[in-house]
Amino acid sequence: MFKSRIEAGNLLAEKIAKDLGQLTSKAVILGIPRGGVIVAKQIADSLACFLDVIVVKKIGAPNQPELAIGAVGETNGSKYIDQRLVDDVKASKDYLNSEIIKMRQEIKRREQLYRQNKPPLDLKNKIVIVTDDGAATGATVIAAVREVWNNQPKKVVIALPVLSKDILAKLEKEADEVLYLDTPWPFFAVGQFYQQFPQITDEEVIGALL
Repeated sequence: MFKSRIEAGNLLAEKIAKDLGQLTSKAVILGIPRGGVIVAKQIADSLACFLDVIVVKKIGAPNQPELAIGAVGETNGSKYIDQRLVDDVKASKDYLNSEIIKMRQEIKRREQLYRQNKPPLDLKNKIVIVTDDGAATGATVIAAVREVWNNQPKKVVIALPVLSKDILAKLEKEADEVLYLDTPWPFFAVGQFYQQFPQITDEEVIGALL
């Protein structure tokens, strides 16, 4: 149990420093909004790394928007679809295509808002650490990592305070390395592992990135 995203970020920074050593001095930390940016801010400050945001959006199931049946970033290569869940909820191809279009429009809007017209960091040949405040299904993390790979990094690391045991093997296939602090069971939602888990505002994200 973490007190807050700030504590989780600081503890995760210690884990990253221990496992990656001197590589951290050349790393770029990418936070998935909104809560992941707060975690990423603590890591970047602690390790003196560059900080940026990577915007991805989950694709919710029909009539169950909180159930992620996939996720997408800005480019086609980022798309992740959990076909088993898609089949279970009977999401049609037209539904998926429509949701992806809507999500990508929202991604562009949020990127402009969060970056305040600043260009994204160049990730080519960089060590990139993708983080969030936790992962239940892993959908948004996978989409974010795939988006990063489109930018030709040298190495991609996923770093999370907490994640479901069920998705660890899946995440390990997407990145060079997965670093985490805990894989508790049972796992229902990320917020259950934080004493304080308030909704993060767009203004807080912008402030963390300044």
